[in-house]
Amino acid sequence: MDQIVNVNEFQELAKRALPKMYYDFYSGGAEDQHTLKENVEAFSRILFRPRVLVDVSKIDMSTRILGYPISAPIMIAPTAMHMLAHPQGETATAKAAAACNTIMIVSYMASCTIEEVASSCNAVRFLQIYVYKRRDVTAQIVKRAEKAGFKAIVLTVDVPKLGRREADIKNKMVSPQLRNFEGLFSTEVIPSEGSGVEAFASSTFNASLNWKDIEWLRSITKLPILVKGILTREDALKAIEAGVDGIVVSNHGARQLDYSPATITVLEEIVHVVGGRLPVLFDGGVRRGTDVFKALALGAQAVLIGRPVVYGLAAKGEDGVRKVIEMLKSGLELTMALSGCPTVNDITRNHVRTENERLHSML
Repeated sequence: MDQIVNVNEFQELAKRALPKMYYDFYSGGAEDQHTLKENVEAFSRILFRPRVLVDVSKIDMSTRILGYPISAPIMIAPTAMHMLAHPQGETATAKAAAACNTIMIVSYMASCTIEEVASSCNAVRFLQIYVYKRRDVTAQIVKRAEKAGFKAIVLTVDVPKLGRREADIKNKMVSPQLRNFEGLFSTEVIPSEGSGVEAFASSTFNASLNWKDIEWLRSITKLPILVKGILTREDALKAIEAGVDGIVVSNHGARQLDYSPATITVLEEIVHVVGGRLPVLFDGGVRRGTDVFKALALGAQAVLIGRPVVYGLAAKGEDGVRKVIEMLKSGLELTMALSGCPTVNDITRNHVRTENERLHSML
């Protein structure tokens, strides 16, 4: 791992390590994959306005999310089925998160059980959930998460149906049995044609889910509820009206609706309408510490890391995940120093210039 100089290099290592079906499942986006490319490339159109002659001899990246301290505003996003990437699955990812003193959001579609992840190490964890047609299943999983010491629920709201992921259709992607649901229902689908993941999703996901259902979720848990999948100011306002405890700006890693905007391009409009009433987390396309800084400057409280974590896990297990997080932290620390920001709170909107601002200045 000494030869790895940036997070992007883990993707090639993962590609070599994984069967094509699994690599394509993790790496792919919806349809033309326009949004998949844009999630990453949109960061390159945001430039810095660095400040100089600031004492940056000590850099403090620490922050708090929902009151929980983390070493840097870099969290682990919910991604499915880590055992397809590494035999230890989510327990390896969880140990790496704990070692890096950050929060892991465990996927509802995890390979390992909630209890296995909870007992693997002592750390703050959130659980991402879907509300299935069978609400009793969702309710049971939420109760188990509470009992296992999870600290928040992250409700994914952008999957009334699964996006069209053409690599999974071509590969006849298998949906394995997930241990969290053993005794509740089968998640295993080995398709004769098409994607098994899509077939499973179409039989279980609830397309009637709406804002009123936040009340139902609130009725079954005392944990804070964040909604993940917000891309517009209108939905940010609806989230506030629904009484949620946080928002995750996300387009589901560009796996749902192609030609939806790159998340970094809509972050600021959501931050403005939220107006500090709730924490706003950011998900999508973060590959360097400079990207983390840009998201923070545009108002995010922290960023979530998805694919790079899975690539690190596939390439080098727990050590690979730790290396990904540490490289991003190191990159953020350097960016803060070179921009004149000794603490996270010193990062302001004035430290970046967006493409829109540059275009306006030319008019």
